[in-house]
Parts: sequence; structure tokens; C-alpha cells
Amino acid sequence: MKSNSGDENYPLVYYFRLSDTRRSPMKHDAAPRVNPASPPNNENMMTHSTKNSPLTPGLIMLMAIATGLAVASNYYPQPLLETIARAFDLSVNQAGFIVTVAQLGYACGLMFIVPLGDMFERRGLIVVMTVLSAAGLLITAMAPTLTIMLIGTALTGLFSVVAQILVPLAATLAEPERRGKVVGLIMSGLLLGILLARTVAGALATLGGWRTVYWVASALMLIMALVLWRRLPKHKQHTDLNYGQLLKSIFSLFFHTPVLRTRALIGLCSFANFSILWTSMAFLLAGPAYHYSEGVIGLFGLVGAAGALAATRAGQLADKGKAHLTTTVGLILLLLSWAAIAYGQYSVISLIVGIILLDLAAQGVHITNQSVIYKSMPEARNRLTAGYMTTYFIGGAIGSLVSASAFEWAGWYGVSAAGVVMSSLNLLVWWSGHKHTMA
Repeated sequence: MKSNSGDENYPLVYYFRLSDTRRSPMKHDAAPRVNPASPPNNENMMTHSTKNSPLTPGLIMLMAIATGLAVASNYYPQPLLETIARAFDLSVNQAGFIVTVAQLGYACGLMFIVPLGDMFERRGLIVVMTVLSAAGLLITAMAPTLTIMLIGTALTGLFSVVAQILVPLAATLAEPERRGKVVGLIMSGLLLGILLARTVAGALATLGGWRTVYWVASALMLIMALVLWRRLPKHKQHTDLNYGQLLKSIFSLFFHTPVLRTRALIGLCSFANFSILWTSMAFLLAGPAYHYSEGVIGLFGLVGAAGALAATRAGQLADKGKAHLTTTVGLILLLLSWAAIAYGQYSVISLIVGIILLDLAAQGVHITNQSVIYKSMPEARNRLTAGYMTTYFIGGAIGSLVSASAFEWAGWYGVSAAGVVMSSLNLLVWWSGHKHTMA
């Protein structure tokens, strides 16, 4: 990490030192003498059970699987949109709104639920949220109308943000020198959940219809809740802020911390690219160009998974101070991937190449973003996650809306053009704000 990274983190550390002045007036005077590059003592303030529960490879694997299973709940509809549209007699735009509702529900959960991880014992919070997410999947499985399905989808999205409490928990339990690697491993589970959800959904829908996907997913979430209750260590973050102050601090962090703001806007544009591609892909693959079934369409999630797995290396590079390099290369690849994707309406090989490049770039940038911001302030990781990931999934919702509209108006070329515009905007954000990031 460059020698000036401490100065870049200073506003973040200073803000929270100020927030504690009512508890200890001396902290205000002491703040300028804190070395932001060194983790505050708060990072070591954990319960006795956490100290006796090291972050073993098995626990990392469990958290990665739980993270992937939780976030997958928002992506089961994507390869099924054509089928769901027929079942409820919907247009392309109306079917695409199902994905948008999931993303908006997730964004609300990120803003209003994830900060609770800085207040409450995290194992109990994680288990309760997992059960509530399963309840949303059950509602969707039994939905007789589109309205009920949207309610179930919104509830699932709201509580599947449990994934974003697991990620900062893993970062907290990890040793500082391994934090980027651990975050990368947990994020690989999340990314595989997003991508393989399409494969699983397509396969289950072929066997038993689209509702089968939600019955099975709900059962898996309930089983995971039990396993997490038994295996996760207890961990309580210490803070003197109440819920209202926690929410207020998220906005203060965002507006007073350039590194968080820049990384969040990059995340917004990157995930918008991701959603632009995957929201409309089912319509391309099921349409006149290919006539693929739900099962075959779901297999394209495996292609994206290859890119996502390759991107996990980004966390290790960030640990070595190469976050600037991975971000720059990732954003350039993101833009270039749309050339192959655009030609994908004529060549499945070109489409596959484009998918791999886009997922590699988008997820590599995402992992780098989180590795960078988690170094900023250990005792506020859930709030940092809330600020970053809320912006990130707002980008996903924007991408879903843009993608469905672009496909309906201009076909696959319209979708590709939207991706090029969003990728170009992402590069502009990075070039104008990279001086504020840790590289």
C-alpha cells in the first residue's frame, strides 16, 4: 500500500473518532495522532467465543456456501423469465420487473438491515434473516398472482442481505494480512451463487416447473439456517451508536469519504453492466436466434462462473497493494467484453467469450473494491458494506430496467449499446476519482 494511503483514510477514521466524543472527550484531541493504516483496537474487541473460534478453512467454506445460497435467491428468476411471462401473461418489460423488485428489495435490506450487524450479536441476526428469506421463497412458490409473487420476491431480497453480514464478519475474523484473500474466497461463494442460480433454476424448472425452484431453495435456506446456528461463532461488535445514528453515519461516511464514494460508484456501474447482460440473455437465447430451453439457458451460468472464479485472485493482489492496477485492467476489459457480446446474437462462441470477460472484469473489480474499503475502519465494516452494497445493488436495479427496455426497443444491439455506455461511464468515474482510492 502506498505511503499516502493513511491520508486517504483519515476522514473516515476522524469522523468516527468525533462520533465517540460524548463517551470520551479526549478522543477528539487524539484523533489526529491515530495512524489510520493500523487497525484500531476495536478490531480485537470480540466475544470470548469468537476468540476461541478461529477462521478455519472449513468455516470459510461454510460462510462462502451460505453467502452464495442467500444471494442466489435473487437470481433464480432470470433464466425463467420467459416461462414466468407466459404463466402470468406478461410482456418483456413486466417480466423484467421481477428482477428489478428483487434488486430493490436487496438495496433496502442493505441500507436498513445490514447496519444492525454493528449493533447486535451477528450469529443470531444471520440465522433469523436466513429463515425470513426462506419464508419469502415459500410465498413466491405458492404465488397465485404476479402481485403475490412480487411480494415474496421483495421479502426474499430484503433478507437475503444476510450475505452482506457474513462477508464483513469474515473480514473481521481474518488476520489483517489475509483479509483480502478471505474476502475474495467468501465473495467467490457469493458470485458463484449469483451465476449458478441460473443453472440450478433452469435444471429444476425443466424437471418440475418454475415453482419447484422456489420450493427447493426455501428448504435449502432453512437447512442452512440450522447449520449456521451450530457452526458460526458468536460475535458482537461494540458501538455506542443507536440505530438512527448508525443510519446517519452511513450517509456521512459516503459523503465525507472519497475512497468509499468512488469505489461505490464504480461498483454501481459495474453491477449495472452485469445486470444489463444477464437480465435480457434469457430473451435472446429463448428467441429466434437460438430457441434454447430453460435448462440450456441455465447452463450459461456455468460460463459466467468460470470468469467469477478467475476473479478471486483480485483480493490477493489488493493485499499486495495492486488495487489500482486490478481496477484499471478490469474496467477496460469490461468495456471490451461488449464487442464479443454484441456479436453473440450470431455466434454462441462469441457470446461465451463475452460472458467470461464481463464476469471476470466485473467481479474482479467488485472484490478489489471491498478489499480496499474494508481496510478503512474495522469497527464500521457493516456500515461500510451498507453504503457500498446499497449503491452496488441500485446499479443492478438500474441495469435490469435499462436492459429489459433496451431489448424491447432495439433487440440485442440495444442491450449491447447500453452496456457500452455504462462501461464508458465507469471508466470516467474511475479516472476522475482514483486519486482518492487506496492503490
